[in-house]
Amino acid sequence: MEIVKLGANIGARIDGVTVAGDLPDDVVAAVYDALLEHEVVFFRDQHHVDEQVQYAFAERLGVPTTPHPTVRSRGVRTLAIDSTYDKANSWHTDVTFVDRIPKASILRPVALPPYGGTTTWASTTAAYEQMPPALQALADSLWAVHTNVFDYAATAAEKAISPEAARYRQEFRSEYFEVCHPVVRVHPETGKRSLVLGHFAKSFDGLSSKEFRAVFDLIQDRVTRLENTVRWSWQPGDLAIWDNRSTQHYAVADYDDQYRRLERITLAGDVPVSVHGEYSRVAAGDASGYSALPGPDRLAG
Repeated sequence: MEIVKLGANIGARIDGVTVAGDLPDDVVAAVYDALLEHEVVFFRDQHHVDEQVQYAFAERLGVPTTPHPTVRSRGVRTLAIDSTYDKANSWHTDVTFVDRIPKASILRPVALPPYGGTTTWASTTAAYEQMPPALQALADSLWAVHTNVFDYAATAAEKAISPEAARYRQEFRSEYFEVCHPVVRVHPETGKRSLVLGHFAKSFDGLSSKEFRAVFDLIQDRVTRLENTVRWSWQPGDLAIWDNRSTQHYAVADYDDQYRRLERITLAGDVPVSVHGEYSRVAAGDASGYSALPGPDRLAG
């Protein structure tokens, strides 16, 4: 097993491992340690991996959730990231509109366009660590409201969409979720501080909409600095795993009308905790059917 670092702040490729559900415990532990350190890790040439192998491997890394809190028509074990319905071309952390934000995701390509279709990840840990102390203090004090009314097209100019995409948006919003997260959370395993933002955030407690936009952009721009990102060009047989507690990602929609499909398995996570020890607060929606909370021992990291 060899870990090849891809950037100063995020990303590594793992060579010499054949992904499977029956990997030795020490190999699984090494993969997980690499994930915690590099925040997103990639495998090449895993052509044998299908949904069954992907799910078995995911179970070695954590407890899989159902595919999505509201979208239930596109898979039983995996969620299809399918360009027919949506393009995730907006910076986000997955499913931050529930209290128990997923801890990680495992993604594999099924159909790739002949050009474009890369995915970029950004380190929200590096972004926080690079902030001047005054900006860190501001972020430490902020709480953000996240909802699923912001889908993957929320930050793009509205235009005519296909009937398939319209049905997807309707299903995405079929049950309303709203939760208030600390903008800065303490990672339950590394103890590092990371930012909880992305396009599902719609307001900050105590600030006007104008103030929200100004402060959001100020902090979010720190996340998406190129030095804090890694961009992956997908090939058949690839597999990516990212720590959803310390990253955001963006699927680059630069492949015209070509077809693109990847399949994602998500691992259950815990409720974020602020730097002052306060937990996220639910305003609407029950995510217990999507993801069971880990026990006290796992919450403790």
